[in-house]
Amino acid sequence: MRVLVAGATGAVGRLLVPLLLEAGHQVTGVSRTLAGTERVRRQGASAVQADALDPDGLRQAVTAAAPDAVINQLTDLTDADAGATDRLRREGTRNLVDAAHDADVHRIVVQSLAWVYAPGDKPADETVPLDLGAAEPRGAMVEGVRVLEETAAEIDTAVLLRYGVLYGPGTWYEPGGAVSAALGGDREARFLGNIEADLSVSSFVHVADAARAAVAALTWPSGPVNIVDDEPARGRAWLPVLAAALGRPAPGPVSGQQSWARGASNELARSRGWEPEYASWRTGFAAQDA
Repeated sequence: MRVLVAGATGAVGRLLVPLLLEAGHQVTGVSRTLAGTERVRRQGASAVQADALDPDGLRQAVTAAAPDAVINQLTDLTDADAGATDRLRREGTRNLVDAAHDADVHRIVVQSLAWVYAPGDKPADETVPLDLGAAEPRGAMVEGVRVLEETAAEIDTAVLLRYGVLYGPGTWYEPGGAVSAALGGDREARFLGNIEADLSVSSFVHVADAARAAVAALTWPSGPVNIVDDEPARGRAWLPVLAAALGRPAPGPVSGQQSWARGASNELARSRGWEPEYASWRTGFAAQDA
């Protein structure tokens, strides 16, 4: 299959490209920088320089690649700028879908989120509605995800990968990353925020497992699929383990619980044959410096 990867040099994309090649696909990676395209070519794939926010340039790139499928892994999280990523979810996805239509592409796989579900008392499956109408700033994120998913669904087959909190190389949670810098520092309360409160529940997924899910999704039917590990956990459980793995002081207790921070179920993904190599953050956090 000819596959175009938008966001080929992001945390997931950089692991996804070689996995696609190993699976026998012809891969074109899109990056907005020359350095990014060079990195993709070193991995053995074709590469094209294009900006997802430039509709004409992106259309030319997709048309030239003539893919059978498009994978959207677009993010802009280097500076913890939620607004920049939200713009990519809205405008970048719009441009990518329009370009895919022009190139007669009938399958798309997109990176979405598994913590946008409405509040509840157990991990959410894919039948739970999105938390539309949530208070800001969460409301803007959920709305951005809604737009992302509805835009992608204009393609005949659209697989919406709702990733848990990504950790591993290239993420905020890697050694030396933003979370490591925040732990024990002045930025701790602002950066970590209420999702890590003692009773709030999060679901994680290692970037390598996220990339493997994107490869598998090339044969999956349309619809959302949670891509998370097997162990949703409260902040009081996972934060000390992460801090120890990063060699940072464990944060003090943060009382309370966000009702929407409920974790997610991976039962559907597992039923389709996907199994996380890192079934729990307990082993995954410790393996990050391996």
